[in-house]
Amino acid sequence: MYDETVKYLFRLSDGELIESVVMKYKYGRTICVSSQVGCKMGCKFCASGIAGFVRNLLPGEILAQIYTAQKDLGVRISHVVMMGVGEPLDNFDNVMRFLELISDENGQNLGMRSISLSTCGVVSGIYKLLEKKLQLTLSISLHAPSDEIRNKTMPVNSKWNIETLLAACRDYTKATNRRISFEYAMISGVNDSDECALLLSKKLKGMLCHVNLIPVNSVKERDFVKSSNERINSFIRILEKNGINVTVRRTLGSDINASCGQLRRGEK
Repeated sequence: MYDETVKYLFRLSDGELIESVVMKYKYGRTICVSSQVGCKMGCKFCASGIAGFVRNLLPGEILAQIYTAQKDLGVRISHVVMMGVGEPLDNFDNVMRFLELISDENGQNLGMRSISLSTCGVVSGIYKLLEKKLQLTLSISLHAPSDEIRNKTMPVNSKWNIETLLAACRDYTKATNRRISFEYAMISGVNDSDECALLLSKKLKGMLCHVNLIPVNSVKERDFVKSSNERINSFIRILEKNGINVTVRRTLGSDINASCGQLRRGEK
């Protein structure tokens, strides 16, 4: 395709299917890997959990996604994002072992600062990760500035609400001195108002963080619509006015259902 994004469908030894995506940037190739077969979290705007959860991936199964894609494309993959199918912190031990393997000097020898791990807000896992003091980038799928909105789109919020989640994030940045990236899917009429931007600014004030706005991607089973450019630009202006660092994620692979929130277990 035009942006050179490649999506892989991998069949595992037990016949289960997962997806991964390799994206090309100016600085090199980034792979988005899956950490589970399916997902338990049930975020309403994401395709990954629609078919349900089956099992955790083993460290070697996560690693194999990278080595297989590298061999197929004939390139070195320089960055890894754990943002594919599954919740990485729900598969904590296997993910930690994968991180050891991918950073081993006798293997891929990938620096932790070239790895991003995304969680929908598993606070217990954030505190376990904090103890490791790894220099990876922790990304938080926030997607709402209030419990009222987040409860409707992200079931995890009923266990760990925004106040609890942000407290954990502050503890994490204090312990690691690493900036957290907050992912925020811009959904028309749901979480993209000026009021939402003001409240988000207030919640994140003083935190070592960055907000990554993501125009929500189409999922056939859902009716969410991405925010207009006008709404996104207004949201950005309010965040910047209040001292919040913000960017809009470049969309890659949407025409092959390979963008954020579009990856699946696959269909047999």
